[in-house]
Amino acid sequence: MKAIWNGQVIAESNDTKNIEGNHYFPASDIKEEFFTESETHTVCPWKGTASYKTIKVDGKENVDAAWYYPETKELAKNIKGHFAFWKGVEVVES
Repeated sequence: MKAIWNGQVIAESNDTKNIEGNHYFPASDIKEEFFTESETHTVCPWKGTASYKTIKVDGKENVDAAWYYPETKELAKNIKGHFAFWKGVEVVES
């Protein structure tokens, strides 16, 4: 799978996890140079507390468009540290 935003591949993996219609990419398969930490956090009752990152490509920002779970509840341990996307990030098959 590939995650694309603003014409740039920002993540690519053959090992995503599909949870609730979102592909979660391993942290090792995102291109760190396009991501900056955000102060945003949300809570999912069964996954845990999500942290967010802002995507920056060619001078444009997509605030809080990537989220991940640094720590998870037991039911979501298979996506610990994996990244998912929204806000116009296109996720397509490689």
